[in-house]
Amino acid sequence: MIQRFQKRDLILYTFMLAILVSIWLAMFQIDRQWHFIAQTQDKIDEQTRDIADLRRQIQRGAVLSGPVSEADSQTLPADWQAFARADDASRAADYARGDWLISSFPSQVPTLTPFLSGDTYSSNVQRWVIDTLITRDPATLEWLPLVAEKWSISDDGLSITFTVREGLVFSDGQPLTAQDVAFSWHFMMDEKIAAPRDRSYYSRITSVESNGRDVTFQFAEPYFESFQIAGLMAILPEHFYGKYLESVATAEEFNRSTGLLLGSGPYRMVSPTDWKPGDLIELVRNERYWGWVSAPFERRIWKSIQVDAAQLTEFKNGGIDVYTARPLEYRDLVQDEAVTSGAQPFEYYDPRGGYIYIAWNQLRSGSATPFADRRVREAMTYLTDRQRIVDEILMGYALVANGPFNPLGKQANPNLVTRQFDVAKAKSLLAEAGYIDRDRDGVVESEQGVPLSFKITYPSGSDNYKRVVLLLKDLYVKAGVLMEPNPVDWPVLITALNNKDFDAISLGWTGDFEIDVYQNMHSSQTEPGGDNFINYKNPELDGLIENARREMNEDLRMPLWHQVHALLWREQPYTYLFRSKSLVFSDRRIQNVKVERAGLNTGGLWSMPMEWYVPSGQQKYSR
Repeated sequence: MIQRFQKRDLILYTFMLAILVSIWLAMFQIDRQWHFIAQTQDKIDEQTRDIADLRRQIQRGAVLSGPVSEADSQTLPADWQAFARADDASRAADYARGDWLISSFPSQVPTLTPFLSGDTYSSNVQRWVIDTLITRDPATLEWLPLVAEKWSISDDGLSITFTVREGLVFSDGQPLTAQDVAFSWHFMMDEKIAAPRDRSYYSRITSVESNGRDVTFQFAEPYFESFQIAGLMAILPEHFYGKYLESVATAEEFNRSTGLLLGSGPYRMVSPTDWKPGDLIELVRNERYWGWVSAPFERRIWKSIQVDAAQLTEFKNGGIDVYTARPLEYRDLVQDEAVTSGAQPFEYYDPRGGYIYIAWNQLRSGSATPFADRRVREAMTYLTDRQRIVDEILMGYALVANGPFNPLGKQANPNLVTRQFDVAKAKSLLAEAGYIDRDRDGVVESEQGVPLSFKITYPSGSDNYKRVVLLLKDLYVKAGVLMEPNPVDWPVLITALNNKDFDAISLGWTGDFEIDVYQNMHSSQTEPGGDNFINYKNPELDGLIENARREMNEDLRMPLWHQVHALLWREQPYTYLFRSKSLVFSDRRIQNVKVERAGLNTGGLWSMPMEWYVPSGQQKYSR
């Protein structure tokens, strides 16, 4: 039966129409409000930027007549030379601020909170947010003042005083003072804070005291890296982090945190408290930045892409601007015109690139492992065909390593011969250690009949690691040694390191022109949280490291490091695998990308100001 349209239906439809109109008007009003808020925020940001520019002009001693410009005609004073290269870039005819710089990490970052993070990835982010007293010229390697405007060193080398610049502020607008520098050391050294690695690194400092604009670092004894240690210490704001020292409970709150990150650097977190593992790592330009030149990019972003193939796809699709290629990829990509037309390749040995290694754990769950025997460790090195890894997996873009020291510098012992692949020698050493094939099943066993079998733990998602470990599995079995690959996600791997819960592990250490191996080889660093996670203890090595560390004269120090190198070469606590070339592509819209003595001039390293930029006509991202 057909229903007639009645009066009450008209009333109902009219009521519904009124509701819809009200909703539409409300949405329109909300949209206008959001637009107003966005405009207001833009004005606030612009005013904050102008104030920061005015502050920079005042610091330069400029006469404030006429409009403020990023690059004026002033000559940089000596105490602002850290910004000389960035200042030169800002004077280029096509220079412009804006756009985003997007990179990627091959693993998920577990925490961005200072002192709690022990991985390279979190450090890369922190360097853009947290300032240091000094920085370094990437071409000359000369130390330059940054937050400090000058320094003085006592004749005995035990006291270093830095004078902090006037008028500096953190990204929340609060002033940065010498007291914040002193607080940063006291915060880190407080036993309530879970920072054993950093406490070990800064253990030579006996006190840090502020007096006006001066802050003085006092050392217990001479140490060759004293100036670098003091000058590169992260400067934390006391007003933000100080509350976490109030009690054990507040310290535990800090220790459990993942995203407490606030500083005075050229970039800042959108929120300095809310970041969690799995979130996009996104920094925005610090509009209150005090430096001579402000940050060129509007945003600095890192994506977590844990599969190599996915990283390459993201790079080819333009989703990331800087891509570190695997050797096989690089060989093919540099011949791909579609890639090179949009991205510029760079190939170089980064002095800070460090080395890849296999570390042999000597004590697990309170019991000695087979790797507690030096002969077993040496046998494993003979079974590791490192030249084949370099040739077949790394396509020749690497050097075989025979120790922790940079072979391009003075610290490496030039008289040490790199062990070559030798199955017969490995079998002989294993037999000396009591491992022979007792039941003729092709596997060597101990005197108790226990097969020599273990797992190698390594980061999952990396094809290079996977290929290396699978090759080693085939090589080791030639001597009757059974190895099982154990790929794990980065947070799981960090937990295994902290708990010393692994048989063997393959990772990398960053390097430098001269490094200190106290952190990962001294017996004292086997404590929980220390970086001697393989439980290797050698009093002879401890003494050599200590002697080298306290020798201030480089000509006398290098022979001591050569002795350290010789002992590590003999003991083989690690099997040092290789030092890779950096094989990097950067989007061609990014200008002023160069290879310097310190590597690619990406900025951030040693808190160096960013020198890259994108001309306005080539920018692809906006706010």
